[in-house]
Amino acid sequence: MKQDIVHFTLVVMDYDEAIQFYVGTLGFELVEDLYQPEQDKRWVVVSPPGSRGVTILLARASNENQRQYIGNQTGGRVSFFLNTDDFWRDYHRMVSKGVNFVREPSEQDYGTVAVFEDLYGNLWDLLELNPEHPISRRLSAV
Repeated sequence: MKQDIVHFTLVVMDYDEAIQFYVGTLGFELVEDLYQPEQDKRWVVVSPPGSRGVTILLARASNENQRQYIGNQTGGRVSFFLNTDDFWRDYHRMVSKGVNFVREPSEQDYGTVAVFEDLYGNLWDLLELNPEHPISRRLSAV
């Protein structure tokens, strides 16, 4: 049996400002941006450059209940983990684009990591996993 998680949803305030951040600032690829008139919403999907894995569905909050979770989708914990093949290249590029890092880079047993905020305040790890890390081995097997 083979199964894959293909999307996860990130609730956003506005499609275009979210696209600007993820594509314009972080350098993600815009995979889809389709208007769905029957629901008066857009299907907006982005992906990190070169990724063949999970994509992010940017979903505009449609009511007050959803809006209250923008920027706090996991209760203030690091929500998302962006692995890179070159931590320092991406860290310096992101800093030059104005990305706010709330925890400076550090070397850990599993690799190099720093924590940044997205445009709404969700916390992300930027990390470069050591080659022997189990996730690194899984990624290189794909």
